[in-house]
Order: sequence, then C-alpha cells, then structure tokens
Amino acid sequence: MLKNVQPFVAGYRFGSVGVAHNGNLVNYMKLRAMLEDNGSIFNTSSDTEVVLHLIATSKTRPFFLRIVDACEKLEGAYSMVFLTEDKLVAVRDPYGFRPLVMGRRSNGAVVFASETCALDLIEATYEREVYPGEVLVVDKDGVQSLCLMPHPEPKQCIFEHIYFSLPNSVVFGRSVYESRHVFGEILATEAPVDCDVVIAVPDSGVVAALGYAEKAGVPFQQGLIRSHYVGRTFIEPSQKIRDFGVKLKLSPVRRVLEGKRVVVVDDSIVRGTTSSKIVRLLKEAGAKEVHMRIASPPIIASCYYGVDTPSSEELISNRMSVEEIREFIGCDSLAFLPLDSLKRLLGEESTDFCYACFSGKYPVQPKEIKVKRVGDFVDDGLNGSLESIDGGWVQAPQNQDAQKVSEAGKLSSLT
Repeated sequence: MLKNVQPFVAGYRFGSVGVAHNGNLVNYMKLRAMLEDNGSIFNTSSDTEVVLHLIATSKTRPFFLRIVDACEKLEGAYSMVFLTEDKLVAVRDPYGFRPLVMGRRSNGAVVFASETCALDLIEATYEREVYPGEVLVVDKDGVQSLCLMPHPEPKQCIFEHIYFSLPNSVVFGRSVYESRHVFGEILATEAPVDCDVVIAVPDSGVVAALGYAEKAGVPFQQGLIRSHYVGRTFIEPSQKIRDFGVKLKLSPVRRVLEGKRVVVVDDSIVRGTTSSKIVRLLKEAGAKEVHMRIASPPIIASCYYGVDTPSSEELISNRMSVEEIREFIGCDSLAFLPLDSLKRLLGEESTDFCYACFSGKYPVQPKEIKVKRVGDFVDDGLNGSLESIDGGWVQAPQNQDAQKVSEAGKLSSLT
C-alpha cells in the first residue's frame, strides 16, 4: 500500500525526522500494542512506524540518544538511517543481519547504503561497514561512533550473497560475484552431470552458472532471455499471476537448447512453481535433458528478518525431499548446494552468518504467535482477507527445541 512506502517522515515536538529501514522486527506486535495502550495512533501497517513512535515518546536527550533508547527496545533485524534538520544517523542491529555501509563523496559528504554498488552510482568512495550494534551520528562536526549495546556473535544474512545483492557489490566484506562463482564451482564438483551446455536463470543465477561451466569445462550459453519489464515472480500475490509472469519474464533460445543436454543453474527454489515452468519451457524448446543445479541449500524455514519468503508450509523443500522436488518440477536431475560445503567456503567466518532459512534455527526467536510478513501473500487479491492486503502474517515457531529437521533436509514439524 502506498502509505507503507519509505522513507517515513514524521513531525514531533522537537522537529521532524525521516527514517528508512531494511529488516523486520520480531517484537513488532508487542511494541505496537504497548504504544497504542499509551495513546499512539498508527497510520501504516509497517513495523518501521513503531520506531518513530518510540523516538517521539522517549524522554532521553539529545536526539540521537532517543534513537539509541528506541533501538534498545527492538528485537530482530534492522539497518536504519535517520535524517533530521542537522543530523544523519545510521544504526545497525546487534546481530548485523542486514548490510549497511558508509561512504564519502569527493566534497566530504558522508553517505550510507545497503550495498557498495550504490556508492559507485554517486561517485562516493566506500569507507567501511557500519558495525553490528553501532550508531553513527553525522553532523557539521564530523562522524561520531557509539556502541548501541553489547552485541553477540554476528549473524549476517547469507541470502544477501545468494540472491539479494548485486554481483558488483561487496557485502559483509566479501565480493558477491566471487561468492556466487564459487557456489557454481562447488556444484560442478559435488553434483557433476554429462551435459552439452550450461545456462542460467537470469539474472541471479548467471554468476553461479559461469562458475559451474568453467569448472565443468562446458560452454556457457544464454539459453533463457529475461524481459526487464516484469517484476519478481515469487512475490506476486497469486499463483495465476506468477505462472503468467514466468512466461512474460523468461523466453527460451531454441538454437541453444534444441537436442542438448542442458544444465540450468538458479539461485534458489522457493515454492517450486517457477522452477517447474522453467523446466517445461526448456523441454518445449527442444532440450533433450534438463538438469537443475541450485546455488543455495534447500530453503526449509521462513525468514523473520526481512526476506520476503512465504510461510514455511508453502516452501517446497519443507514438504518434499530432493527426489520428490525433482519429480514435481519435472527435471532429469536436481542438486542443491550442500550447507556443509557453503560453511566450509566461508571458513572461520561461517559462524558469523545466519542460516535460519536452511536450518530452522533462529538466532532471535520470534516471541509472538504471528509475525508481520514483509510483502508476500498467497491470496489472489480478490478472495483474500484484508490482512493479506497489508502484507499478511506468518505463524512464528514458538519453541525452537521442538523443531525437527529430518535427514532429507526438510522440517518434519514446526511448532
């Protein structure tokens, strides 16, 4: 809804403040209920609005300490930037779930962004990451760094390297391009198959496909052409729209595919419906065999920290084994990037990443029965509930110890 579009700008007794937020708060309902009990009136269904109310009701002085006071009440993922008449304030949650970097332009202006590629666009030089649990205050006197609160072991979102970030970015100190290239190399080593050509599901599968092709010694070709006029299919509101979106979004190149044994590399499988449409497109274009290679482990659990994944019940890897998924999507073979191999690649830094969507083990356990969903719902927009129009809610796991992860790589129960 338009009213949920950021940045949010609000006026209060000491002036006005704007905020932009990347992430998701797992204690949003509790905070909102507390604020409403004290007379706060909300205009949106976004968890970000809670932060503005906490700032406005804080008794702390000066202003940036109000932000610190507000953030100490938040649980979950947040990388946020605040703007007032005379200050720019950046803050990152103690776990550092979502990225946030600082750069500087040639005229000395300090800028913040989620990705380093944004700095390149405005000819700013990357300086460093905003550290987990850090508050940076920028004003006419320069940059001041404060520790928000004692921060535990970082839990940076691994999905930034798998899907979200652009390949020309450096995220969490690592090149996204290099990460994805190595993901493809690992797949070629651990799940080889006789093939004639390697193609990618554009655009997020391209770099991993290049890595696979290089390691396998097989030519990489553009077997699927993506239309840049269509949005993401996995967050479209209904399955009918997603199905048609796949046809609009991807077109096969028959000359590349006809009579060939094809390896197609994608970044992930969410519901599985997009993958089944892709396999059918390739076979209808004449591919003799279609072998899918996925540059991430199976996604078996919903994310509560700002990734627009569906509820766990809709995730195909939560309901099916790898062989069952292969049969469902209709490919000749299917392999995922093994989680152990991913962790080995990250080396000593492997403990600094969050793998909740692959394991069901949450660094910050949602404490509420339901958690705000950031923009994905399954209703068709005609018959759905009013809840779904605002983004909807997903069931939160109430007891992490009760979660059973089967050897087949799926959650057998999520209580």
